Amino acid sequence: MVEEYMPPKVWVWDSENGGKFANINRPISGATHEKVLPQGKHALQLHSLATPNGVKVTIMLEELLAAGYDAEYDAWLVDIGEGDQFGSGFVELNPNSKIPAMLDSSNGQRIFESGSILLYLAEKFGAFIPDNRTECLNWLFWLMGSAPYLGGGFGHFYKYAPEKYQYPIDRFTMEAKRQLDVLDKHLADKRYMCGGEYSIADMAIWPWYGAVVLNVVYEAAEFLDAASYTHLVRWAEEIEARPAVQRGKMVNRSWGPEEGQLRERHDASDFDLHTQDKMGD
Repeated sequence: MVEEYMPPKVWVWDSENGGKFANINRPISGATHEKVLPQGKHALQLHSLATPNGVKVTIMLEELLAAGYDAEYDAWLVDIGEGDQFGSGFVELNPNSKIPAMLDSSNGQRIFESGSILLYLAEKFGAFIPDNRTECLNWLFWLMGSAPYLGGGFGHFYKYAPEKYQYPIDRFTMEAKRQLDVLDKHLADKRYMCGGEYSIADMAIWPWYGAVVLNVVYEAAEFLDAASYTHLVRWAEEIEARPAVQRGKMVNRSWGPEEGQLRERHDASDFDLHTQDKMGD
């Protein structure tokens, strides 16, 4: 029997506790070191990593470019495992020290939170928001509220926690499956999240829930019985096949097969010339 944990009257931070991410988690905000952010040639400067939240934005940028919009961008790698998000330049861009964050140097606007970046880009270019704007935002904000349960809840306790405990895994698995069921039922008679038109709602939801049912994130598809969510799987596979999605998945990626890593992206030709397998030592 596991000894019951009794919380103290006042919580005190133990920097050694926290498992895999203990070295970058802390209960205070702000910069830990001075580091100026690099500046590229394009107006849009993205500082990110190819986590699900980061991939949302690179998919959007690549989709804009594929659709013919002048959305060229510089993408700079933020190594959150090394604490790059606590550099002074990044904290100035996003006081919450989370990726992704973006600067639009054409007007000096900083944009942080992935949902905010998607909406900013959609409004800037007039693209990927359907006629029923409110329905699109319903699902965008649903994702922003729901994904922490999938990532910080289910993903953490199932995949990353230093010790496995049934109660939190059961609790967050129940919620993850409820959310998968919400999406599956919604997509039963719709091609995309907002009907027949591909939108920022799809780009926001796919890197989390699409990647989970395709067994890319957390390697939990069998555990979650993902194959039973047939409408969701159909939607996830269709979006994964989009060329812009394939490119967006590569940008700011620093793990996996080297041919799938484009750690920095400054030009469309980088996909052919500067993936990690072509960079040498």
